[in-house]
Amino acid sequence: MEELHKEDESSLKEWTWRISLLAGFLLFAAGMLFDFGKPYELVIFLISYVLIGGEVVLRALRNILEGKIFDENFLMSAATIGAFAIGEYPEGVAVMLFYQIGEAFQNLAVNRSRKSIAALMDVRPDYANLKIGDRLERVTPEAVGVGDIIVVKPGEKIPLDGRIIEGRSVLDTSALTGESLPRDVEPGGEALAGSINISGVLTVEVSKVFGESTVSKILDLVQNAGDKKAPTENFITKFAAYYTPVVVFAALALAVFPPLLIPGATFAEWIKRALVFLVVSCPCALVISIPLSFFGGIGGASRNGILIKGSSYLEALNNIDTIVFDKTGTLTKGVFEVTEAVGANGFSEAELLDIAAHAESFSNHPIAVSIQKAYGQRIRSERLNAQEELPGHGIRVKVDGKQVLAGNGKLMDSEKIIRHKSEALGSIVYVAVDGVFAGHIVVADELKPDSKRAIQDLKSLGVNKTVMLTGDIKVVGEAIAREIGLDAVHTDLLPDQKVVLVEALDREKQKNGKLVFVGDGVNDAPVLARADVGIAMGGVGADAAIDAADVVLMTDEPSKLVSAIRIARRTRSIVWQNIVFALSVKAFILILGAFGIATMWAAVFGDVGVALIAILNAMRAMRRNQ
Repeated sequence: MEELHKEDESSLKEWTWRISLLAGFLLFAAGMLFDFGKPYELVIFLISYVLIGGEVVLRALRNILEGKIFDENFLMSAATIGAFAIGEYPEGVAVMLFYQIGEAFQNLAVNRSRKSIAALMDVRPDYANLKIGDRLERVTPEAVGVGDIIVVKPGEKIPLDGRIIEGRSVLDTSALTGESLPRDVEPGGEALAGSINISGVLTVEVSKVFGESTVSKILDLVQNAGDKKAPTENFITKFAAYYTPVVVFAALALAVFPPLLIPGATFAEWIKRALVFLVVSCPCALVISIPLSFFGGIGGASRNGILIKGSSYLEALNNIDTIVFDKTGTLTKGVFEVTEAVGANGFSEAELLDIAAHAESFSNHPIAVSIQKAYGQRIRSERLNAQEELPGHGIRVKVDGKQVLAGNGKLMDSEKIIRHKSEALGSIVYVAVDGVFAGHIVVADELKPDSKRAIQDLKSLGVNKTVMLTGDIKVVGEAIAREIGLDAVHTDLLPDQKVVLVEALDREKQKNGKLVFVGDGVNDAPVLARADVGIAMGGVGADAAIDAADVVLMTDEPSKLVSAIRIARRTRSIVWQNIVFALSVKAFILILGAFGIATMWAAVFGDVGVALIAILNAMRAMRRNQ
């Protein structure tokens, strides 16, 4: 109830702010379009100012009380109040209006970035079948203790970590490891909470209470990893920290020192000049063009299939030191295909696939499905009989009256069949017909076509370290790392172990450098939330991963990460062009204004004119071709 109350309160606050902004804009537009006369004009623009910028002024006052003086809130407040003091009412309101519009777009992107990640993960088990004597009782996972016996039926999630004491089955562990290939389990094997039991009934002795189970750790990691994430500041906030004190102290010096040092100079005259100075120095061009440049960069990125959830993350992509990759679905396709079929003892590749596809037609295991897909023809069930599943080994079936064995090396060895051992990477299915070895088929997850080029391009862009973290076995992980040129690889990992390694890599990165994690699965959500910048593969990625990420690559191509970095660098270049141009023009007009030479028209150009030119330049960031 408390969470619902907070949500309603937040929604009410959001709508109040929107209505205030709209009402302020309408009053501002009325004041600009119609001549109400001086007294009424002041009232209209003052009410408009309070509705639009009152929140910024209050924020500035609150920050001053907390000792944080020189930020963009103080800068905006000082400049706009100065504009009112010298009668430039529209100027003061317009600057606040543009600033709030920029903030609105920024908040929109951030607010949509994460919503109830744990709910999207859908890995939390709802119940456990607790065995009490000869009966089963459905209870909550929290009610089960260490040493209790639970039964997991086909299609159910394993609710707690434990050891299998009875039954054989195939487990879908993709929610935990990210690996789409199910794992065969048998008595004595480990059952991890969050896995899905695909086939047989399993009896499990619980080894950990729910709060310490693998699935509970994942949920906790996702919800709390973001708290350990280093905040990524907005560019305008960092810039204001330097620009604001310089402008404020310069204006104060202009108001105080000349009347004290120059004979005949009056405070009234120089205070007015100081206010003009403050108005001219108002960062309108920067406040508008800097966010616009970033939004343009974000827009250009989205047209390239890259969704960036806020300008702070686009800026962070300029300073990448370490990039950490998941394997399955990120660097590889995440789809198992037959990569090799080698016949033996007179059997051709076509004959081998024909026999294996028919033998595996009883199974919906991903390996069996891959072999049937590679065969590409209709399975003729009339050719089959006497099918027998051999748990942990494979299958025995008669095809055209001949006994066919299809399975792993252990099956061949147990049947005393002499085989040619394959060293190929992937899952290997050996086939024998009437006791004669017929060949082997390799089913593997293929690399994405652009993975190797992406790693090379990232290194050419100055990324110091590329690392892969995977739940896959060591031999496969290391082979892929060598093939595409990664600097390091860690294998056989669960989500909590990935987070620990990412935190270790984060401590090793260079000062001011950013750590990026790229992944696609539910199991990657904790790491995506923990990294400085989390990047998810959006095409086949899990909802939880996409929601936890700061950047989403919609086409699933690793090379899009290279494009994202180039877009970020181009955007920053445009931002700095605007900063240098705006400050140069302003500095020139400020010097003239300090000596009383510059007119208010010059001041208006120094603010509005420069802003328009900066905006036109910022729009270049929206170009698709970066």
